Amino acid sequence: MSGTSNLIRLSVDMMGGDQGIEVTAPGLLDALSRYPDLICHAVGDPEQLHDALSASAPADRLIVVPSSEVVAMDEPPASALRFKKDSSMRVAINQLSEGRVSGCVSAGNTGALMATARFVLKTLPGIDRPAIIAVLPRSAGHVHMLDLGANVGSPPEVLFQFGLMGSSLVRTLEGAEAPTVGLLNVGSEEIKGSETIKAASEMLRNSDLNYVGYVEGDDIFNGEVDLIVCDGFEGNIALKTSEGLAQMLTKVIREEFTRSLFSKLAALIAKPVLRAFQARIDHRRYNGAMLLGLRGVVIKSHGGADRTAFSNAIGAARLAASKNLISQIESDLEATLALAD
Repeated sequence: MSGTSNLIRLSVDMMGGDQGIEVTAPGLLDALSRYPDLICHAVGDPEQLHDALSASAPADRLIVVPSSEVVAMDEPPASALRFKKDSSMRVAINQLSEGRVSGCVSAGNTGALMATARFVLKTLPGIDRPAIIAVLPRSAGHVHMLDLGANVGSPPEVLFQFGLMGSSLVRTLEGAEAPTVGLLNVGSEEIKGSETIKAASEMLRNSDLNYVGYVEGDDIFNGEVDLIVCDGFEGNIALKTSEGLAQMLTKVIREEFTRSLFSKLAALIAKPVLRAFQARIDHRRYNGAMLLGLRGVVIKSHGGADRTAFSNAIGAARLAASKNLISQIESDLEATLALAD
């Protein structure tokens, strides 16, 4: 890595996402303002980046890396991988692969990002499939959960690998000595669940992880376990359900407090409580899911993120890079797999 050792370099795909540079540019500027130790390699169309960033960006902490193509949000992953070799997404990942940066952030097409990152970076030793891991809010604190949509129909061995990687991540990023691990199931009783879930549970129980057994859907938001492991099919449904529920609650509360003059007066009195409620369930605070299991920090921002959410995704990449997360996971995997042999 070039540059001063205490500085963190990230590559940022500036053209990805539903709104592209209209969101990524102000989000990147917010992140640079918030983190004085951050240097960003902004990847995209140079002319557009100059117009969006040159007036406000700190010149010593921003490097424009040109690219000539953009991966569309609905583009098939195979097409992006084969034909968009100079896309902002691909060039940003190449920056990571070449050791120019310590992490990469993109709000682009999830499938294309996963396919491209896996092709360019490869998976860590002992890992068959990368997974998407993210933080979800709960009534007290938050919970890490994986996989959130990268894999459908994961066998027991892969679910076990998810547990190993996720536990290492929580321990590294949050300083939890022995994070608790739960396996998402249709019930907490040992007799419930598919044969795949039962086999994965047995593997987790026989490992050195702090495995607590099965957890149910309500434990995602009301439980105490630090990490929840599941297949990407169930995980993605849980993620999208939580986002939809938060949006519905906000919408219904707003409608009810504007229904009449009396309710508007009540809203004024309740304003501090409403603000606190909105802050606690604001999904923008937790934006930035990691493609876990790759030889590099790759953070996926929500495609519909606003500047605040995108800035938080950059912050998530910065945190992972500053903690040397990938090296720590690789070391933990090596130790665990050595014991298994």
